[in-house]
Amino acid sequence: MAELESVGAPLAASVPAPASSVPAATIPSRHFLLVRVTHWITTFCFLALLVTGTEIVISHPRFYWGETGNVLTTPLFKLHIPSSRALVPSGYGYVLPDQNGWSRYLHFQSAWIVVLTGLLYVLYAFFTGHLRKNLLPPKTDRSLLAFWTAIAKNLRFRRPPAAEAWSYNLLQRLAYLFVIFVLFPLVIWTGLAMSPAFVSAFPVAVNSLGGQQSARTLHFFVSLALVLFLLVHVAMVFLAGFWSRTRAMITGRAATTTPTEHP
Repeated sequence: MAELESVGAPLAASVPAPASSVPAATIPSRHFLLVRVTHWITTFCFLALLVTGTEIVISHPRFYWGETGNVLTTPLFKLHIPSSRALVPSGYGYVLPDQNGWSRYLHFQSAWIVVLTGLLYVLYAFFTGHLRKNLLPPKTDRSLLAFWTAIAKNLRFRRPPAAEAWSYNLLQRLAYLFVIFVLFPLVIWTGLAMSPAFVSAFPVAVNSLGGQQSARTLHFFVSLALVLFLLVHVAMVFLAGFWSRTRAMITGRAATTTPTEHP
C-alpha cells in the first residue's frame, strides 16, 4: 500500500489542473487612466482649436508686428489665401463664407478646457513620479552622443522593437517635454496676450511680447510648431503600429507583456 501511495502521488501531480483553476496571465497597464483621459481631451480640443483657429486666420490672413495692425498697415507677412471679409485685401476677387463668430467662441472654450486639462496632467506628473520615471531621460541618455544616435536610429524609419511599447525613447521624451513645458505655455501666453480683459489686468503679458499684433504673430508660429508635432506624432504611431498603440491609449493595455509597469 505504501508503494502504491508513493507511485500515485507523482501521477496525481502530473494531471493538468482544470482551466478555471489556472491563473490567467495579466497584462500590465501601459497608460494610467488619467493619462489616457487627458490625452484624448487634449486631442479633441486641439483639433477644435485647429479648425477654429484656421477660420479666425481666414478672416484676416495678414500678420503684423507691434501693438497695432490693420488693412492700412504694411504687414510683416501675409498668407496668399482668400479672406472671409471683403475689406481685407487678399488679391482674390471673391471672399469665403464668414465663420468668425462661432469660431471665436469655440476657440476660447476649447482653449480653457486644454488649459485646465494640462494643469491637471502636470500636477499628476509631478506628484505621482510620472514625469521623473517616464518623461525625463535617464542619466545614460543625457549626452550628445545618445541624442545623435537616437536621431540616426529614427531616420531609418524602421518599426521600433516590441520593448518600446512599454517606454518612451529619448526623442519621444524630449519632444513631449518640449511640447508640455515650452510650446503649450507659449501658445497659452500668446493667446491670453490677445485678450483685452486679460491684458487690462496683466499688461506685462503683452508688453513683454512687443504688442498685441506681435502676440498674434507668435501665436501663429507656435501653433504651426504644435501642428508639426502632431503630424510627426501620428506618423510615428503608424510606423510603430497604429491599432496597437491606439488601443493602448484607449484601454491602457499594450499588445505585449512585460513584468515592468509604466503609467
